[in-house]
Amino acid sequence: MEKRSYSTDRELKALKPAADWYDVKDEKTRNLMVRVGPKNDKGEFRRTFVMVTRFPGSKHPTRHAFGEYRENSKGDLTLEEARARADKWRALIKQNVDPREAQRKAKEELERKRDLRFGIVVEDFISEKLKTQRRGKVVEYELRREVLPLWKEKPITDISDDDVKALIKGLTKRGKLAHAHNVLTDIRSFFNWAINQPYGLKVSPCDRLKPKALIGEKKPRQRVLGDDELVAFWRATARLGYPYGPLFRLLAVTGQRKSEVAEARWREFRPDLVRLLRSRQPDAGPIDWSKLENSAKVWTVPPERFKSDATHIVPLTDDALSIIETLPHWTGKYTGDYLFSTTAGVLPVNGFSKAKERLDARMLRTLKAMARKRGDDPAKVTLPDFVLHDIRRTVRTRLSSLRVPTEIAEMIIGHAKKGIARVYDQHEFADEMREAHQLWAGKLRSIVNPPPANVVSLRSARNG
Repeated sequence: MEKRSYSTDRELKALKPAADWYDVKDEKTRNLMVRVGPKNDKGEFRRTFVMVTRFPGSKHPTRHAFGEYRENSKGDLTLEEARARADKWRALIKQNVDPREAQRKAKEELERKRDLRFGIVVEDFISEKLKTQRRGKVVEYELRREVLPLWKEKPITDISDDDVKALIKGLTKRGKLAHAHNVLTDIRSFFNWAINQPYGLKVSPCDRLKPKALIGEKKPRQRVLGDDELVAFWRATARLGYPYGPLFRLLAVTGQRKSEVAEARWREFRPDLVRLLRSRQPDAGPIDWSKLENSAKVWTVPPERFKSDATHIVPLTDDALSIIETLPHWTGKYTGDYLFSTTAGVLPVNGFSKAKERLDARMLRTLKAMARKRGDDPAKVTLPDFVLHDIRRTVRTRLSSLRVPTEIAEMIIGHAKKGIARVYDQHEFADEMREAHQLWAGKLRSIVNPPPANVVSLRSARNG
């Protein structure tokens, strides 16, 4: 078949297949041709852009394929794109640069950068670094929620300080100042780790960023829940159900950190206590915890899960045990021993944001109902923002109001001494710690389940 030529996209589309491959010259662009193939078994055929020229280092003209003609969203290049590439290649050849080699290097660089995409490298960071850290799951959650959606496809070597500033400023504009400080710390930790890995990263984009100048001074949170809010919290957690309802209640009763409660395992409790729980018949009624020795009513948080890398002892009140009593126990294959789990105990719960949103919504609904019952306008009722850690602060504040000695209150929430001295102190003051837990449990109970108005307490009767 005689060679043909084309000058317009319409003429290019009109080229039909033949029994064998044939070339068609582009009338407007030197060295560019389209190679038309025969039909395959499906009745399809290809039009391939090729450049025929003498490349640097070669004495004879050589054919090089650019890619398939794009039609109906299939293929690689439009006619305009193929002509532009041919022009660019001729310019490189005039400079004695082989465009095929340049294309190969560009492709290698692209592949290298694809391996350096934040979405890929951050998974290495999570698995190699965060899995061994106490706050690892919190940092992972913050990175996945705030950073990954913005930088997933961006090579880490291309992320600049301006990118970091834009992300952090976005958080500050939403009023999340404390969260912005945390996320900036997470990003800084990621890049400091990445510099010491074989990614070719030399400088962190966070090196010269000052948190105070970018976000403002980090102020410690002071949010404490009031009595009405505790009532609303208790009622809302009753409606949340397992696992988050009892988990949130245990936070309020014990004053421990979210991660310590959420990742609690049955192996951390005394064997006689666990045996009692697991042997209880479903129709036997609630357990009379007063008959169990105090030595069995203890939860021991191991050093690897505690902030100061020391064993932490939590005396369990009857109120705490009543919550634990409601938790499921899994047996058999593919089960684990986490107390709070959606995977039959294999993994602890995570992703608290949705559960917290449900908690807030139910609390606000309860607060409005309480206002309506008092005769107040429910439309004016709001629930000031609070985070789960504020429950822990509430417990610590209430312990002080109950005149619990500072040293004992600090031991209870885990702010006491570190290392071996801390463990000795907890054993020495075990009775005082249990008494403080019981004082708080009684106070919380009187707030969320107050006695009827016609019931006079013994103390009030004596004072009268």
